[in-house]
Amino acid sequence: MVFPVSDDNSDRKGFPYATVFLILANVFVFVVFQGMGKNDDFTLAYVQVPAEIISGRDKVTDAHTRTVAVQGQQVEVFIPGLRPTPIPVWFTLLTAMFMHGSVMHLAGNMWFLWLFGDNIEDDMGRVRYLIFYLTAGLLASIAFVVLNSSGEASLTPCLGASGAISGVLGAYLVLHSQRRVSVIVMRMMVDVPGYVAVGIWFVFQVISGLLDQQGGGGVAYSAHVAGFVSGLILAKSMSLMAAREKADSLVRIHRRIP
Repeated sequence: MVFPVSDDNSDRKGFPYATVFLILANVFVFVVFQGMGKNDDFTLAYVQVPAEIISGRDKVTDAHTRTVAVQGQQVEVFIPGLRPTPIPVWFTLLTAMFMHGSVMHLAGNMWFLWLFGDNIEDDMGRVRYLIFYLTAGLLASIAFVVLNSSGEASLTPCLGASGAISGVLGAYLVLHSQRRVSVIVMRMMVDVPGYVAVGIWFVFQVISGLLDQQGGGGVAYSAHVAGFVSGLILAKSMSLMAAREKADSLVRIHRRIP
């Protein structure tokens, strides 16, 4: 697995206030409202649930376990009971984007947002960037709902900023495919182009999703892929003209020397 550590920010024009705001918002929700992940009453009330989004009605369930296949093995998965949702259920598509399941879940997401989000904020400007972030997150959440619209999967809660951050990574691939990214791979620090760092992450999401189609691994890979694709599509149209003009080419074609 490739873990990104830093990237080249030598051409960044300003401080990434919007990215920092998003990070602080996610941390605040996790620490204050979720009680460092211990306040299940809050989390399971405001989490996104496919069956609720499809029906438009709140669902309250008891905690239970179910058996799913994970990489060819049968695994018992704990499904927490859903709490009453005090807001219109469609709003959970937004509230779930700012909640996380654990400290490590939060830390991993915020690290990727800090590392890659500042460049995209620079490309779009703060307001467009925030709109882009929320749009990618919402599209990722809707994709998860559509792909888990029936059976027991429709009652599986989903939360986290991963879909929106995947959109940021998709935009990074479009706008900064050649930017130097320092990564840790096989206990070594190496510099690779952006398309390698982000591309390997995306391939891992696709493969993991195919191996975990029943969701037993506890990761919404479909939301990651959908968010990434959304970022690919929206990146240039939501970027400032200057950023579009200087965007890296994913493939560079050179004239053949006779």
